[in-house]
Amino acid sequence: MAKRALPNHVGFIPDGNRRWAVQRGLSKEEGYRFGIEPGLALFEQCKKLGIPEVSVYGFTQDNTKRASPQIQAFRSACVEFALEIARRGAALLVVGKYGSKQLPDELREFQTRQGEGIKVNFLANYHWEWDLDGLKEGEIRSRDVSQLDLIVRWGGGRRLSGFLPVQSVYADFFVVDDYWPDFKPGHLDQALAWFKHQDQTLGG
Repeated sequence: MAKRALPNHVGFIPDGNRRWAVQRGLSKEEGYRFGIEPGLALFEQCKKLGIPEVSVYGFTQDNTKRASPQIQAFRSACVEFALEIARRGAALLVVGKYGSKQLPDELREFQTRQGEGIKVNFLANYHWEWDLDGLKEGEIRSRDVSQLDLIVRWGGGRRLSGFLPVQSVYADFFVVDDYWPDFKPGHLDQALAWFKHQDQTLGG
């Protein structure tokens, strides 16, 4: 069975910001701003490696049920991250419930892909049911996002949490137990090394 080298599309679930903050005596909402620099470092690492496409979980519709200070904090962190990677050369597409007041105004211009370079699909105010409801109109709403080869999740969780269910059907899943703000480049290196030794059968 064929082994794979570099994946064409990697998904990232950066979890554990709140737990990281609480462990350090901070409020839960303070954890989100400590996830911005790791996100930028990961983006630069993917660019340097030549990974053509990445998808990043920003926040979900379910996340907007959290306390107001947390909502404001993760929305602000997501906007700062997204605008910065756009400035650094991402071909950015924001995928999430368009027309919702929970989608930050600063991200609305990216409802169609903007820019050149590495493709980044940023999930903001995303929900899998909203995505699949697009089938009533002929296509899923994340139709411009390709099939995922690998998903990396921080924070120790062993679940997709609704992350791009159609594109994830044959993705390999790598878990990092460290919380997202403790990201190190070695986390991605380990995931890619592990990925190289996975068999791609696609059910065959």
